[in-house]
Amino acid sequence: MGKGKADLGKRLIAALIDTVIAAVVSSIIPFRGIGSLIGGAYILVKDAIMFELLKDPAWKNQSIGKRVMRLEVVGPGGSDVDIQLSARRNWPLAIGQLLSFVISLLSYRALAWSSWSLLTGVTTIIGIIEIALVFTDPEGKRLGDRLADTRVRELAEEVPSAG
Repeated sequence: MGKGKADLGKRLIAALIDTVIAAVVSSIIPFRGIGSLIGGAYILVKDAIMFELLKDPAWKNQSIGKRVMRLEVVGPGGSDVDIQLSARRNWPLAIGQLLSFVISLLSYRALAWSSWSLLTGVTTIIGIIEIALVFTDPEGKRLGDRLADTRVRELAEEVPSAG
């Protein structure tokens, strides 16, 4: 059970942790953009994937970064987040890495380079909008939260582990 709007510092640190995880995966698997695909997929489903893989209630509604920072994301009416809701919430954050996978498949270099430039600009703008919304929205909702009707809140108590 959460206790209201999450601390912005904790949210930023949680986001940084998840971004580093995706970046490391992208870097260590460079072949034809597969790393970008896996890193982007992690960002897309990060709020549900650990629970889906482990089936441990301690991981419900949390990415790795959120778990470290004792935050959770909840759906409409406080409902749990599944893979679909996580993807709806996180596509603005994942779109850059997922499109970079598609671009890496392009064999025409001039098109690939111009696409990278456009992609960098678009993802930068989306990132700025997301950060601005977290800071200016009374509930701390970013674009993804608005699209998925989710919100991030602090955990009030420790969730017991199944194992």
